[in-house]
Amino acid sequence: MRIGVPRELEPGERRVALVPDAVTRLASAGFDVVVEPGAGVQASFPDEAYAEAGASVSDGVWETDAVAKVRKPTGEEADRLRSEQLLIGFLEPLTDPGGIERLAERGVVAFAMEAIPRTTRAQPMDALSSQATVSGYKAVLIAADRLPRFLPMLMTAAGTVAPAKVLVLGAGVAGLQAIATARRLGAVVAGFDVRPVVREQVESLGATFLDLGVVGEETAGGYARELNEEEQRRQQEALEERIPEFDAVITTALIPGRAAPRLIPASAIAKMRPGSVVVDLAAEAGGNCELTQPGEVVVNGGVTIVGLTNLPSTMPYHASQLYARNVSSLLQHLAPQGELTLDWNDEITSGACVTRERVAA
Repeated sequence: MRIGVPRELEPGERRVALVPDAVTRLASAGFDVVVEPGAGVQASFPDEAYAEAGASVSDGVWETDAVAKVRKPTGEEADRLRSEQLLIGFLEPLTDPGGIERLAERGVVAFAMEAIPRTTRAQPMDALSSQATVSGYKAVLIAADRLPRFLPMLMTAAGTVAPAKVLVLGAGVAGLQAIATARRLGAVVAGFDVRPVVREQVESLGATFLDLGVVGEETAGGYARELNEEEQRRQQEALEERIPEFDAVITTALIPGRAAPRLIPASAIAKMRPGSVVVDLAAEAGGNCELTQPGEVVVNGGVTIVGLTNLPSTMPYHASQLYARNVSSLLQHLAPQGELTLDWNDEITSGACVTRERVAA
């Protein structure tokens, strides 16, 4: 089975779907990989590294049996795909139905990485989690950079410097990584999540669990269920009282296919000390903070609100390595020993495929 890896055309996207190490592993598993020239350059993987790993570096990436991408194809790229060709990537099935329809009309067998079931067996393919790890880590670095103070406590000849206080809202993969990173950098950290089941995980990382008296259930996919209006109101009021205690707040609450839940009202920002920072990892879905501007960094009343999107692309080397492992695992699942075998009774295969019905018809 031949796999094509094209260059990413999305503005600002620096990741690549497969890295040289993944090419080596796939080659030993019966796959041939074709990489478009320059595909990995922005992630610090030169063409020579791919060639040494056994890939063919050429423009023939669209004439392969399967195409592996990071972002969804552009209109021009979609037109280059052919019937029964496999496509793997973040295809946005819940937010871009038009793009999925275009792929279905062309007969493409498309697998969306964000649709991988969140089961134990599918963990090696869970790209949402791998990229959330990068986002959580980078969010803390951004907060540390924007804060006008140290994160750790320092003992100096001029006296002792108190540590910064960091609050992480949401204890999923990104939130837990943010907590762990902030702790490593010496901050005093608290974490909050409406799911009481994650309290132990937060505390195991050395953080304090912030109990606001608002409790929600965990869905089958591991996400917190959406709070009703009354629960949201109580949550915002409780956060408004506690947020001014912190120097930096990192928000990570996302529900796939829906607008991000509003956690921090403008009134809470008004109570924060000047110089405080909010890093909103839900900016691409509208933001957890009322004042977040997706893709922008704004200052309101002396408080910096960071709404930058696609943080994994700002650390493309390791983000690509992690993503490539996810893609490689999915490819070996779909094509054991390099031979395509689509078992529609398998929950991973059927769950991740977003154009199966049109193709089958």
